Amino acid sequence: MSNCCSHKRKFDYLFWSTFGISMLAYLLYLVQPPFLAISPAFHTFTHSVYEFINKMWWGLLLGVFFVGVIGLIPREVVISLMGRKKGFKSIVRASVVGVLLDLCSHGILLVAMKFYERGVRLSQVIAFLVASPWNSLSLTIILIAFIGWKWTLLYIFLSVVIAVISGLTAEFLISKKVLPDNPNRVEISDDFSMIESLKTRYKGKKVNEVVSLSFIKDTFVESEMVLRWVFLGVVAAGLIRAFVPTETFTTFFGPTFMGLVLTLVAATIIEVCSEGSVPIAYDLFIRAAAPGNAFLFLMAGASTDYTEIMGLKETTGSWKIALFLPVVTVPQILVLGYILNNI
Repeated sequence: MSNCCSHKRKFDYLFWSTFGISMLAYLLYLVQPPFLAISPAFHTFTHSVYEFINKMWWGLLLGVFFVGVIGLIPREVVISLMGRKKGFKSIVRASVVGVLLDLCSHGILLVAMKFYERGVRLSQVIAFLVASPWNSLSLTIILIAFIGWKWTLLYIFLSVVIAVISGLTAEFLISKKVLPDNPNRVEISDDFSMIESLKTRYKGKKVNEVVSLSFIKDTFVESEMVLRWVFLGVVAAGLIRAFVPTETFTTFFGPTFMGLVLTLVAATIIEVCSEGSVPIAYDLFIRAAAPGNAFLFLMAGASTDYTEIMGLKETTGSWKIALFLPVVTVPQILVLGYILNNI
């Protein structure tokens, strides 16, 4: 377990307060008590929380599950799977893994932080995180239904391009000592065998000895530092939906440079899970006739997501790494968004 998770934890007021508000709002909308209809804004807030949780619960649970699974795998095996050596091939490999892993943005963040704790290079963690947020299988299918194969595949390809460039940039800055590399990283010999490593670690052990109650508890504890920002995002997004109609920005944010900038601001403010961003992106694509704005909203929603930024800060202990994510990705997204609006 990493140092950031090994000390005795204090009561997490942020997690339990935002989790409590989210669960209360969810139950109120589910039960529909008479007083809920008194305030349209309150009704919208509870409905939004209900919708967000229904959209992302599976991604969060799978994210927590994968955090536990990755914790069971020796770090040498994790590093081998993601690519042992630095360079273009390993970063592409991490990006492809991010695209293929079927999780929402918040579930992906949990897995990415666990990769970091297991010793994966920072450049690979960045590439994995940038490539993956909205590229889950379920979301890809939804997006194809909305905008078609052509645009969906183009969006996926461009997200991988941004991920690879971001990973290579991180690697360059690490070599120049501008960014700190992952202190959990270990070097692996060329004759290392993943199969033999797993056999050695778990030979003769029963399932209940490996997956114990303490293991399950530790998995949720390790996930808590990210989950608190997720539920804070749910509460914030519910409040924004209650007081800022979606039509406000989908109508006026057209395919211009200013429209892109305003879409970026909206994507930064409006915290939604990856699935929740698709209807908004679709409105930008169809109603605003701005495919670049739609792409920007999908990508920038994750790149400027304070959940991811704070998750990186909490896990790495570095503001440089946390702020690197938006600084390196946002200019790329703006340029590609502008090109998409003009092709």
